[in-house]
Amino acid sequence: MLSDGFAHIGRMVRAHPRAFAAAVTGSTLFVSAIVAASVVIGDITDSLIIPVLDRGEDYRGRVLAAVAAIIGIALWKAIGITIRRTGAGWLQSRTQADLRSRLLDHQYRLELGWHRRQSTGDLLAVSDSDASQATFVLGPLPYGIGASLLLIGSLILIWVTDWTLGIATTVALLTTLVIDVRASWRIFGAFQVVQEDRGYVATVAHESFDGALTVKALGREQMESDRLETASNRLRDNLAHVGRVAETWRSVVDALPALAMLFVLFLGAMRIQDGYLTAGDLVTVTYLLSLLAFPIRLIGFVLWEISFSLAAWRRVEHVLEADELVQHGALAPSRVPVGAGVGASDVHFHYGDDEPVLTDVHLEVQPGETVALVGPTGSGKSTVALLMARLWDPVRGAIDLDGRDLRDLMAGAVPAEVTLVGQDPFLFNTTVRNNVTLGETFDDDLVAEALRLAGASEFVAALPEGIETRIGERGTSLSGGQRQRIALARALVRRPRLLILDDATSAVDPTVETEILTGLRDADLPSTIVVVAYRRSSILLADRVIYLEAGRVVAQGSHEDLLGHEPGYARLLTAYADDAATRKEPS
Repeated sequence: MLSDGFAHIGRMVRAHPRAFAAAVTGSTLFVSAIVAASVVIGDITDSLIIPVLDRGEDYRGRVLAAVAAIIGIALWKAIGITIRRTGAGWLQSRTQADLRSRLLDHQYRLELGWHRRQSTGDLLAVSDSDASQATFVLGPLPYGIGASLLLIGSLILIWVTDWTLGIATTVALLTTLVIDVRASWRIFGAFQVVQEDRGYVATVAHESFDGALTVKALGREQMESDRLETASNRLRDNLAHVGRVAETWRSVVDALPALAMLFVLFLGAMRIQDGYLTAGDLVTVTYLLSLLAFPIRLIGFVLWEISFSLAAWRRVEHVLEADELVQHGALAPSRVPVGAGVGASDVHFHYGDDEPVLTDVHLEVQPGETVALVGPTGSGKSTVALLMARLWDPVRGAIDLDGRDLRDLMAGAVPAEVTLVGQDPFLFNTTVRNNVTLGETFDDDLVAEALRLAGASEFVAALPEGIETRIGERGTSLSGGQRQRIALARALVRRPRLLILDDATSAVDPTVETEILTGLRDADLPSTIVVVAYRRSSILLADRVIYLEAGRVVAQGSHEDLLGHEPGYARLLTAYADDAATRKEPS
């Protein structure tokens, strides 16, 4: 465990060697000042205090030198403390920020299949609690190194002063260190369980908050409260267990220096009687031992902190070692301002080990065309949309854009040409403008045009601060249809060559949806449009229809052709029409 812990520390230190070197330098200055202070105090005892008190010698010529030496050492200590704390604080905070950035960057590059198997709450715990805990050891580490140097320097000084006291002190210190190592090993396993429990509590809390609407609507508040209480109580119990283990060992470790000092004082008094030591020598030794009590505990604290950090690092490492990375090619995005052609050849797909979702799918969409993907629930329409946006890759076969396999495009090329708008868009807790631009720079006229085409101009203008209005987390201050239109504007402002709408206007009134889709079809956009459509009015706006059943493309053609020659399509359109008519009838 210690070897893994030191390897973990080594990786972090190598990333910021200057900050670590500065912190250790400050710590070295501090502990060297402590050693120097012990020598000065011993010398003052022999040259000033005893001569004045025992023999009545004149002190006036000696006091100024003693005071100057004490002030000089105090300044020496202060400089060391300042350098150590500044360097260690910067090292820990910078490493923590770097680790969080690595985690987020790595997760963004992983396939959606990996994310599908993870718990959002647990990933949040890894990025927050575990990333913090994994770097905590860097805070006390420089002081621990300084404390180690202090131990070594003090032992050398004690051995030089008297070998008998040196043996006694060495045995006491080695005993303490052995106990510290044993304690850190015991704590490591217990703290691993604590970190896992923290991830589970975060998972339960995230699900409860994210599903607040469902929980309240079904009256399941007490059930969720009980579930979170159970998880929290288990975390509490395991934290208490870690605390009990830690404090049991700490009580032993804290008692040893005091016992060692009593023994050394007794032994030193005997050595003075035998003429082997002076009173100043014993003062130096006991002063060092009194100062060593905290460094000894600190070294134990560092060893225990290694076990805490290593337990957290194992969870962080599990994420960083995930190798299901999205692979990219070298092809740059096309800058041609015209709609892209998209095709699928022999596409097979399934989610993980689930049943096949798509089987032997062949389709082709011409540049500038508006195509409707139609089919019953579970036919694979949304999956085709996800594959076209390369949010997933086919298990077999290929999706191409203007004849280029999407997998051959470089990182960032697909989002530069293809934009997908889903049924349940995600909005950020910021302004309407920022939700449309997402940090990119767009001309105000372009943003206004995107909002107009998305049918959002009127309601955005009516907001308290217009386009600069903050819309709350996930856009909670807006209706479902308004959120969808903001998301559509977000896609349109980027003027993609392929615009995919996966039931992206389902929460909008049918008349408004028709106006939006008509406007998109007639607008001067450099876009081919693929619409996952359910409403008959939306389907009729498409140049061509691709009909899917059970994960296969059953038919392609105009609406009239499919209505006359494809029974499944005709039944589906009739069902849509009957449902719409039923909803229009007065109750």
